[in-house]
Amino acid sequence: MVFYVMYLRRDVIEKDGKNHTYWRLVKSVRVGKKVRQKTVAHLGELRGEKLERAHDLAKRLGGHQEVRGLFDAPIEKEVAEIRLNGVRFERVRKFGAVWLGTKLWRMAKFDEFFEEHLPEGKEDIPWWTLAEILTLARLCEPSSELHIAEDWFRKTALGDLLDVNEEKINDARLYRGLDKVLPLKSALEDHLKKRWEGLFGATFDLLLYDVTSVYFEGQAKANPQAQRGHSRDHRPDCKQVCIGLVVTPEGWPLGYEIFKGNMHDSQTVKTIVETLEKRYGKSNRVWVMDRGMASEENLTWMKEGGRRYVIGCPKSELIKHKEALINTAGWTPLKGGVKIRYAVVSSDKGADKFLLCQSEDRREKEKAMQILFSKRIKEGLKQLTNRLARAKKSIKLQQVERQIGRLLQRNQRSARLFQITSEKTENHPCGVSVTWKQNTEEQTWVDQSAGCYVLQTNISDWEEEDVWRTYIQLTHVEEAFRINKSQLEIRPVFHQTENRVQAHIFVCFLAFVLWKILEGWQSRARLGNSPRTILDEVGQIQSGDVILPTTTGEKIRLRCIARPEQEQKVILQHLGIDLPKRMRLPEFVPKM
Repeated sequence: MVFYVMYLRRDVIEKDGKNHTYWRLVKSVRVGKKVRQKTVAHLGELRGEKLERAHDLAKRLGGHQEVRGLFDAPIEKEVAEIRLNGVRFERVRKFGAVWLGTKLWRMAKFDEFFEEHLPEGKEDIPWWTLAEILTLARLCEPSSELHIAEDWFRKTALGDLLDVNEEKINDARLYRGLDKVLPLKSALEDHLKKRWEGLFGATFDLLLYDVTSVYFEGQAKANPQAQRGHSRDHRPDCKQVCIGLVVTPEGWPLGYEIFKGNMHDSQTVKTIVETLEKRYGKSNRVWVMDRGMASEENLTWMKEGGRRYVIGCPKSELIKHKEALINTAGWTPLKGGVKIRYAVVSSDKGADKFLLCQSEDRREKEKAMQILFSKRIKEGLKQLTNRLARAKKSIKLQQVERQIGRLLQRNQRSARLFQITSEKTENHPCGVSVTWKQNTEEQTWVDQSAGCYVLQTNISDWEEEDVWRTYIQLTHVEEAFRINKSQLEIRPVFHQTENRVQAHIFVCFLAFVLWKILEGWQSRARLGNSPRTILDEVGQIQSGDVILPTTTGEKIRLRCIARPEQEQKVILQHLGIDLPKRMRLPEFVPKM
């Protein structure tokens, strides 16, 4: 189990005869018996124009906008005599994280979007409010709709912030909220494009696309998209769906599509490209995709449509450029131990270029993995041959072959490096012999190609480094998948019907949008790039009701917000937002 605390560390540095005080937000992490300290953010000097810039940023993002009347409840009696022995504090709620979440909701202008697209009817709780509750729950503490209704919502101050009676929140109402928000997916993606332009000046002439999978608990028989396929979660035993995500080079999510769990990545390309082109036009856009999309049919289709691309090639493409790869001349070194060069390409006009890339870090990692898997295969084969040598009775050849197959399957990265022969023999009681040797020619090629990959592009006027730097931005999509899985817990999926699964993924997408806004906000406020750290730290701020019994027999109820600790004050200062001191009481709560 991992525990951590956060605190401020002050560094005093003398410059030009003057002392300057700089602050760092430091996290002390305890893992078992060890304690490690890590700087979360360099905060600089907490005064002057830097704080003013933080406040300006918050204003531009909408951080100072509050719901009118929410925090300005008047006290009917400004002066009253209080019986001190009756003062108490009750109804404690988690306040900070959900309060910050409501700010992010308004920064994204989701309040305006959902109020416009979900007009109010006769329902007790507006559908746009349920959309906000579902999304903030996914952002702050990912859980099921049942857990939100029975536990999470009543322990937070979100009901106070949204003026919702917690007794009216139940799982059935939340499920109906899912059904209401799903049809707005396309309109929401149109809204996002405008918001990324307004908030962070995003451009859309280069888009990154990749695919991942999320698995189900249960059979999902009512969902035809749920199929078994290549599992990125290493759960081939479970049904899954595939999700194709498009982001900008800065990582801002633009849209996604859901595909059958057994669909190959390359089969998703046309759907995604055509969907985005209908929404944003073709323009002169560059598409960046990983090697799973690289089929001859896709590349031909994109060329015929005048589309530009940078795409990773399958590993098998390396062998075609073997001579260029082992040639030590002509490489361009880059930072981080990477070197690149164009391979010899066809002289035909309009022919694609192939960029050879070699990463020293990747090379060392692949070689270490090859050594590990080769060692496991050798040990497995030695154990098998020893068992056969000690056997006293006949063994079926098919049984031995299945054991060898399982061994190679578990260590398939090195399987091709071994030549294994199993055959029947009369020279031993078991009737089966196994011989093996390593393929030295294959081993030589594996060593030469370790850490290497090939990129293919039809952009003729880009330099080698432009192609490479564009391609490595795909890490933003990989990061998006990691956040959705580890932080927002998009999987496993427990819903069983197609619409509910799609609505679940849609809410996770909304939460990811808020995550990225907070990440962009805190990055510009010099608070690092870990939204979970900010949410956890600010989330420790609580609210509660202070009960003040008067000498006249009345009781004054004030819904107050706890004063933040120093670390929390620093975060709020850098974000440029002020913590309110008190909330007004809802109409259904007696004030005295």
